[in-house]
Amino acid sequence: MICTIETAKALIDFGDMSNEQITVLLSAIEHTIRTYTNNNFQNRNVRFVCSSVENILNGASPFLSVGDTVQISQSAVNDGTYTVVSTTDNFIYVDRHLHSVPKNLVTKVEYPADVVECALNMAKWKMTMADKIGIKSETLSRHSVTYEDSATFVLGYPKAVLSALDKYKKARC
Repeated sequence: MICTIETAKALIDFGDMSNEQITVLLSAIEHTIRTYTNNNFQNRNVRFVCSSVENILNGASPFLSVGDTVQISQSAVNDGTYTVVSTTDNFIYVDRHLHSVPKNLVTKVEYPADVVECALNMAKWKMTMADKIGIKSETLSRHSVTYEDSATFVLGYPKAVLSALDKYKKARC
């Protein structure tokens, strides 16, 4: 995941959202960032091939720890991102079910600090402003507020919030 739930909760008021709902929101934001930038933020120096069964990767790396994100690729059915739940000398346990396959290419995903900050800004915007999309302006006793319209949005977020990610954009093939 792009950041821990504890970090997000310390910086953003999620109201009465459960940890599961926050996890879904952060995962969706992570996916949006990866889609917008066409960048998977892989650290290719931390990469290995292993088999999988249930939620276990039959391999290990001293460079992976609990909470890290890994991307599985070149697998018949397990391609995607997963969060490391625990590790041993021989196994890595991830947060979701894996199909049993003999070969998974596992690569560590690392997000720069400004990308994490952008993700938190996206979550904060979602919590405070998402319900105001489409409102042109509102006036209340000599106080006027104007909101952005849908033309200034990309993937459901204002362009200004996503602009910090522009330097991480990669060309689409």
